[in-house]
Amino acid sequence: MGQTLRILRRAAALALTVTSLWVVLRVAPLTDTTQALQTLGSDAEFAAALLRRQLPPVTAEGADSPWQRLLLLQSPLLSAIRLPDPEQSAARPLAEPLPDTEDEPPLPPAADNSVVARTLVPSASQTYLRAGDIYLADRAGKAPDLTELAKTPCPVTLKSGPHILIVHTHGSEAYTPSADTGYTPSDPYRTTDCNHNVVRVGEEMAQVFRAGGFEVLHDTNLYDYPAYDGAYDRSRAAVERWLTQYPSIQVVLDVHRDALAAEDGTIYKAVSEEETGPAAQVMLVIGTNGKGDFHPLWQENLAFAMTIQQQLLDDYETLARPMVLRSSRFNQDLRAGSVLVEVGTHGNTLEEALAGARLFAQSAVDVLKK
Repeated sequence: MGQTLRILRRAAALALTVTSLWVVLRVAPLTDTTQALQTLGSDAEFAAALLRRQLPPVTAEGADSPWQRLLLLQSPLLSAIRLPDPEQSAARPLAEPLPDTEDEPPLPPAADNSVVARTLVPSASQTYLRAGDIYLADRAGKAPDLTELAKTPCPVTLKSGPHILIVHTHGSEAYTPSADTGYTPSDPYRTTDCNHNVVRVGEEMAQVFRAGGFEVLHDTNLYDYPAYDGAYDRSRAAVERWLTQYPSIQVVLDVHRDALAAEDGTIYKAVSEEETGPAAQVMLVIGTNGKGDFHPLWQENLAFAMTIQQQLLDDYETLARPMVLRSSRFNQDLRAGSVLVEVGTHGNTLEEALAGARLFAQSAVDVLKK
């Protein structure tokens, strides 16, 4: 009841503000500014957006309250907030999350050990750059011309010698244990056991690439253990050594897993239902020079990643999450053809991650063979 009273007070205050603004606009000269305000005032979506900012967040649980649901659904304007339907929310795709931080936050166990499956797809309520079926979350503010980049031929030319380097800046990242894939954690959702962390996922990719006829170097060192800080500096030195020793390397994949958790402790796993069973969704992350670092290759890397993304979309309808462009360079300035690959989240199982890794690698093989 307290929550309902707070909603009533805020709604009443907002209504008084809107009424006062309406009176002013009616008596004021119809300048360009007032004309624009009147136009916005008649826009239901705009008004609903104002209400969303004034009213407290409405969750599926809160929406089950008879008083709250009665209050909100009696008004056509308030109902534009579109309360979640408890019976349908589990099946509806989750809007794509866009974390602001580059380093993974602490990951305590879920409050009730719950893991909720979601298929992460682009949402109309969010702003993406788009070229055909490809969606890009531009977190670096670079506004690249995706339509032009999509016309760029694959920048990778494979010659004799090792072709692909797989590395893991955060190699200890692990998944939610299942009955068949338990492990000893070094930290929550991390383990130094490379049979159960993302190093194992990278090896799954390597096997697919090798079966496709490519020579692969897989760096299985853990650069985030025992210290997480400085992992990119350590992996950078390793990539430089590999490239110096094997200049034939044309593709560098830094394989990670994502982390998605709600404030209430609910853990989300990103899953795509494929013919072979559930597979962890894959997200391609491209670094830029947005933090002032030297990185003249980021558009080449983006064009390469878009080629892979398009192949993933052609092969599997929902395996690929929207791509992300970030301000940090993620060591991708060392070689054109560098991509950071996030396979699933910490809510996925290792089995789902391996399935997603296999499908991703097979699509990448098809791109590299063209």
